Amino acid sequence: MKHPVRLAALILLALGLSACATKPAQDKAAAVRPAWALAIHGGAGVMDRETMGPETEASYRAAMHAALERGRTVLEKGGTALDAVVAVVRGLEDDPQFNAGKGAVFTADGRNELDAAIMDGSNLKAGAVAGITGTKNPISLARAVMEASPHVMLIGAGAEKFGQQASVEQADAAWFFTERRWQSLKKTLKERGLPIPARPAGVGPEPVPLAASQMAFEDRKYGTVGVVALDNAGHIAAGTSTGGTTAKLWGRVGDVPIIGAGTYANDKSCAVSATGTGEYFIRLGVARAICDLVELKGMTLQKAADEVIQARLTALGGDGGIVAVTPDGQVAWSFNTSGMYRARQEAGGEPLVGIFKGEP
Repeated sequence: MKHPVRLAALILLALGLSACATKPAQDKAAAVRPAWALAIHGGAGVMDRETMGPETEASYRAAMHAALERGRTVLEKGGTALDAVVAVVRGLEDDPQFNAGKGAVFTADGRNELDAAIMDGSNLKAGAVAGITGTKNPISLARAVMEASPHVMLIGAGAEKFGQQASVEQADAAWFFTERRWQSLKKTLKERGLPIPARPAGVGPEPVPLAASQMAFEDRKYGTVGVVALDNAGHIAAGTSTGGTTAKLWGRVGDVPIIGAGTYANDKSCAVSATGTGEYFIRLGVARAICDLVELKGMTLQKAADEVIQARLTALGGDGGIVAVTPDGQVAWSFNTSGMYRARQEAGGEPLVGIFKGEP
């Protein structure tokens, strides 16, 4: 072979140019990903400013800003995505404006039956609970199932017993009760011609007359709460919590605790938390479907979310929405209703909060 030294030099030069070309691209990709990201929903449904009123609108916006602050505080201190999810959801479960924990809707029997789920994208571990009546923060019970049991889902009395053994904080029926949810139950049962159950013990007699704030303006809204988070280590997580639907019957369980339907997280694709008519989300496997489009079809997160929510869910006749995040920092939400309580923020960016369709 002629000029072996010259040939070797050319090869080394080519390799060097290739490395130089690749390194800036890698550095750019690393620089693009935010140190952390957070997206939150507080339920989707039929919402308009006229029906809601300015005071109620301001109260929900403040609640979503507060939820962002809880998650941001965890992530800015280097906390895990899982810790941020729990911090955000617990606060929303304690806020009676939302249909999760305190302020959850009532079943036809006059009980609060709560569902929750959490998933860690770094290892695909998940925990879910359904039909919970005595746990103050169902998201904490779901995390305990994930971390302290060999199972993914526990339901009803068995889940409650496990929670007590795991020292998860308990609460009685009066803790979850709100007058406006009770009045919404009565209204729904009357419309369906069903009997109205006795008021729960310990909540006192019905106030007369009822204050305007105790009347439900949002009968067609789903107040499920959820959050997805990306942490400094590049891991993602999702968590969701709900009281279900007003006047639900026969131990109904929706999509929230069904991993892949209402809640899902995988570091290879994305994390999703959903809200809406759960039966449709279960049938479509909404959360997993979005992540599969990202991982297997190479779609951007927003395009994948819109494909599932705006096209597939809408075509099936379902309604609701999702929030989602990827390990590379893409954040998205999509909903086919007139509104969804929602908030998002990335490291170095400003918080963004919305309620109605047409907002950013």
